[in-house]
Amino acid sequence: MDFEIKKVGRHEVLYVMATEAEYRAALRTRFKPLICQVGPVEAAMHTAMALSGRKVDLVVSLGSAGSQTLEQARVYQVSSVSYRDMDASAFGFEKGVTPFLDLPATVTLDHTIPALPAASLSTGANVVSGEAYADIGADMVDMETWAVMRAAHKASVPLIGLRGISDGAEPVSEYSDWTRYLEVIDQRLSEAVDALEAALVSDMLQPGRH
Repeated sequence: MDFEIKKVGRHEVLYVMATEAEYRAALRTRFKPLICQVGPVEAAMHTAMALSGRKVDLVVSLGSAGSQTLEQARVYQVSSVSYRDMDASAFGFEKGVTPFLDLPATVTLDHTIPALPAASLSTGANVVSGEAYADIGADMVDMETWAVMRAAHKASVPLIGLRGISDGAEPVSEYSDWTRYLEVIDQRLSEAVDALEAALVSDMLQPGRH
């Protein structure tokens, strides 16, 4: 895996993205991310491998997300994340709760970037479109952040999530429905990264061990 742990002030930061398609010109001037691949399984595996044996103070999961209600192409920080694929309710567990794991269905992220709008996020292995949003109890959807969060928490490293809204206002039917805003999102994510790193350097955001 070809990536860097970036030194930001006194903090060692690992940036994680799903695909090269989201890693464009503006972000390429800021960091070299772990490309964890698409979906919860790949994201958890690659992130866990990247964290093994390395000193990391903060993991940042960033990229695109879908939303039917949030402003398209705008960037939001993740206030909380849930796992929509998990459903053991037939055995009496709350939907979204992984049996025998001491975590709620929705996990609040502890660290925030000043002045950046926040939204809740649902992670799962499917592309959500159209009427399927009615079953989502979160502001936006992606396919990796819950998995990255679990790998980070297992390594006792906090997580920040940053997502640009690439689609969702209209039902999606082809690849270009996802990619049309990625250039704009790349620029706006880079501005959010600048704000994050400024907060780290000035200790306005202080990631700590869980």
